Amino acid sequence: MTIRRPGLPTDLPAPELLWARWALAAVVQATTASEKDGVHRTGVWIDEEGLHLDDCGCTWWTFSRLGEGRYVLFGEDESSGCKWHEPPVDMLAGGPDWLPYEELRDRLAGNELGCVYWYENGAWARAPYPEDLDDDGLDCGMSRFVVRDEALGLLDEYVGYGEPGGEVLMEHAEGYRLTPELLDAHVTPLDGSAPDRPAMVRALRRAGLGGAQLQR
Repeated sequence: MTIRRPGLPTDLPAPELLWARWALAAVVQATTASEKDGVHRTGVWIDEEGLHLDDCGCTWWTFSRLGEGRYVLFGEDESSGCKWHEPPVDMLAGGPDWLPYEELRDRLAGNELGCVYWYENGAWARAPYPEDLDDDGLDCGMSRFVVRDEALGLLDEYVGYGEPGGEVLMEHAEGYRLTPELLDAHVTPLDGSAPDRPAMVRALRRAGLGGAQLQR
């Protein structure tokens, strides 16, 4: 699956699948030290707001669940032309009333927002774009999770390049049946550090990748 430029709502997979792939990357990268970084955190992680990606330079994204069957994806990649277009694209046009408007408007005021997508009633949607808009940044920002091989590549540093453990973890994450035992068996950072099991389990529980049994 590929993302066009600018992105179309149909370019995004089911939100549960996007959540699972993104959350798996957050789980294997979780450390107790990084949990304390707060607003200065970078990489891929999950917190009370949802899933995050921030490379401390070119791209940042947030993906939140906002009730049964409702999700919002927003962020910015430097490739987005939405805020530079004349006139600027109204990225909130047509948005439902449950979007986190306070944060989104703060981001807009700070010139920090590149695009917004939302999901409800079984479909992704976004604001209408002018025909001459070249890119909204969705491809450069989200292909790493939308394209399964790229999502698997995000695990290489934590399970070993080309090792089957990445596929095992991905399969179980996508099926929402990932367990701490599977993490124990397959997460072995290539830098020689020990996996931070307590942090990974906290992230796993927060993400809900282990189903109802793990959440109890």
